[in-house]
Amino acid sequence: MRALVTGAAGFIGSHVVDRLVADGHQVAAVDDLSAGHESNLAAARNPAAGAPAEFCVLDITEPAFITLARRWRPEVIVHLAAQVSVARSVADPARDAKLNVLGTVNALEAARACGARKFVYTSSVSVYGIPAALPVGPGAVISPRSPYAASKACGETYAGTYRALCGLDVTTLVLANVYGPRQRPDGEAGVVAIFADALLRGAPTHVYGDGSQSRDYVYVGDVADAYARACGTRGGGQRFNIGTGVATTDLELHALVAKAAGAPAGPGHLPPRPGDLPAMSVDPAPARAGLGWVPATSLASGIAATVEWHARGRAGAGGAGMRGA
Repeated sequence: MRALVTGAAGFIGSHVVDRLVADGHQVAAVDDLSAGHESNLAAARNPAAGAPAEFCVLDITEPAFITLARRWRPEVIVHLAAQVSVARSVADPARDAKLNVLGTVNALEAARACGARKFVYTSSVSVYGIPAALPVGPGAVISPRSPYAASKACGETYAGTYRALCGLDVTTLVLANVYGPRQRPDGEAGVVAIFADALLRGAPTHVYGDGSQSRDYVYVGDVADAYARACGTRGGGQRFNIGTGVATTDLELHALVAKAAGAPAGPGHLPPRPGDLPAMSVDPAPARAGLGWVPATSLASGIAATVEWHARGRAGAGGAGMRGA
């Protein structure tokens, strides 16, 4: 299979590229490096790989992206490129819409132009707003409460439109809180990376409010497996929540990271952040039925692997921090 992955040098995208290359597929990895890091693709681009990925530095909103797709003719386009900060989307909703809405439309146009069989779209649990019940199951109401969430919901609508308009097969993966190696500690969503980096440096950590907020944490290797499965023939015209169904509080998460890092378990507390959801988790059962996917990595083992990766990065940098995360 020939696959084109956007956002390929990012945290999740690079793991998806690694998985597809490991499975023996030919991969074109596209990223404008505004947030991703080329070093994340080192393994996938290694000549020792069976079919090393071809890397292209390119903005997906530009016409050149469609030209690349026509030249490369992928069977599947996996669309991960996005502006992912809720805060930035609130501060600059026009830029968020340009990248997440117009970028998605251009990616769909590329899929149509090159005759791709399938388009795998990446959405976010933020599209649900404050859900009526947890874990969020199939058929849940979409109620975005930020420009970022609105742009992701809009992308879902556009992908469905292209499926109806030109017969492009589409699978949408709605991601819970993804964590694992390569996640940067300076992003607003990477709380595992934030805790790991701080605790390994002996820096103070904190939670907001009383620490009882909860999220559904899913390991990046398991997420990459979901993408690999979605690239096949299963799941056409469907959307799947990719998570564990288990809600973990901020305090519980901190304790697990602290244990893996060999650090004190008690964080400090800051005032609650306005707009933060009290809880979120999603039901993975439809993904099991539709894709044969299950979240195989326990939170404790996933956190241990993540902390180990951060520790290796710090050791390799002489304790001064990491690059290419």
